[in-house]
Amino acid sequence: MKSRLDRILTYPVPLRIGIFLSTLLCAWLPLAGLTQRWISDANTASIVTLVLLYLEFICLVRLWGRYVYQQPLLKRYGLVGTRKNALNALTGLSLGLVSLLAMFGFLGILGWVEWRSSPSLAQMVLEGSLTGLGVGFAEELLFRGWLLDELERDYPQKALWLSATIFGMIHIFRGIAQVPALILLGAALVWAKRATQGRLGLSIGLHGGLIWGYYILNVGQVIQFSNQVPQWVTGIDRNPLAGLVGTLAVGAIALGIRRVAMKNQLI
Repeated sequence: MKSRLDRILTYPVPLRIGIFLSTLLCAWLPLAGLTQRWISDANTASIVTLVLLYLEFICLVRLWGRYVYQQPLLKRYGLVGTRKNALNALTGLSLGLVSLLAMFGFLGILGWVEWRSSPSLAQMVLEGSLTGLGVGFAEELLFRGWLLDELERDYPQKALWLSATIFGMIHIFRGIAQVPALILLGAALVWAKRATQGRLGLSIGLHGGLIWGYYILNVGQVIQFSNQVPQWVTGIDRNPLAGLVGTLAVGAIALGIRRVAMKNQLI
């Protein structure tokens, strides 16, 4: 059996990705179905099924590394428990949060958004931090960890934009208008990883910080769009990534991180 699994690494990357995802779904779907049946609250059931998915993903990655590549993949992906990685994560978290708040502060100065007080602000800050770090960790391990590594093995020169495009397109169900910004964000997160010698901390922190800030402002209803300009400028359906300003902001972040990576000669 082990020799058969060894042959997977000789397969082209689309087939390797297909085998991995098929295995993951076959293991997850029965548990997801049971969870939906046993837990009556839809929101709780959704959270539990996602947690199960990522726990199974981590388990499968470990098995994938042991039996297919014969090496520990989590470390290769940049998920290492070092002080530098932790500091990178904190730096990224601050950069993401401050960047988003600064962007909306600028929109406020222009009069395009109005700031409102929120009695639940402290709760939103706490919930947003947990949500941001959770989603940031999960998606970075998936996209800038496993997926990027598989693409780099076959297409080392094209892997960055391939992974960024897949990252953007996989979110298309939330609206096509945000895809360009998400592709830029995907590229920025790869550059963030390369700028830190392959560690994943900066990417996790940056991703989490952006989600944290958006959670505070949107779920906490801290801002109100004034409708002085079209939605495509500030963000369709209150989503800053689905607007011109948000896309330009993400592009500026991407260029800044790319410059750091180039300075370190890591791209």
